[in-house]
Amino acid sequence: MTDKSNNPVNDTGCSLDEGLRLQYLKTMGIPAWYSRFTPVASVAEPQSAVPDPVATDAPGGTPDISQLDWQALEQQVSQCRQCELHQSRTQTVFGVGNQQADLFIVGEAPGAEEDRQGEPFVGRAGQLLDAMLKAIQLDRQQVYIANVLKCRPPNNRDPHTSEIMCCEPYLQRQIELLQPKIILALGRIAAHHLLLSDESLAKLRQQNHRYNGIPLMVTYHPAYLLRKPSDKRKSWQDLLKVKAML
Repeated sequence: MTDKSNNPVNDTGCSLDEGLRLQYLKTMGIPAWYSRFTPVASVAEPQSAVPDPVATDAPGGTPDISQLDWQALEQQVSQCRQCELHQSRTQTVFGVGNQQADLFIVGEAPGAEEDRQGEPFVGRAGQLLDAMLKAIQLDRQQVYIANVLKCRPPNNRDPHTSEIMCCEPYLQRQIELLQPKIILALGRIAAHHLLLSDESLAKLRQQNHRYNGIPLMVTYHPAYLLRKPSDKRKSWQDLLKVKAML
């Protein structure tokens, strides 16, 4: 299947062409993200101009996401039809918390309860996250919490790469607006996406990372800790590092 410019597209309708992706990020003023483990020269620059998929001055056109404020960004997310997840969602899950927070917590994707309530981390995993924050004298009104995906994948399956690419500009803009002192990535999906890495979570959580200059910590997702409580001690060690950095 191809799009109108004859670029290959995935089953969600989002183009997988690398040149288009780079042009897409360049148009929004977002630096192209390359893995710290892969030389930048290995990623080809787009060879020709492509239609601008985001910025437009045409009436009724898609707004430039890099220029949206919090309210406009949330509105844009609520109307998003970039991939097929909009067909099965109850509602989008934008984010919650303090929009001037020092700590930005990034999870994977909404679950069933989040999809119903429109707020991230409100199920059993959310209750554990609240307890984890309380242990370092924080609550969700003092931090900002969002997910890589803004819509729930059916049956809580892992997000597809194409779906993550469709949501990528929204998360990037949230980080730009918040300008946090620390980003805390919860779980494998969030860590791999933000760091462009496929290393194991066990290795990633023991390293110091940066995302566009912002210190980034990695720890276990609360849902994983519910399945394997024995790793709560390791997660507690990660939280103590976050507290010290704050």
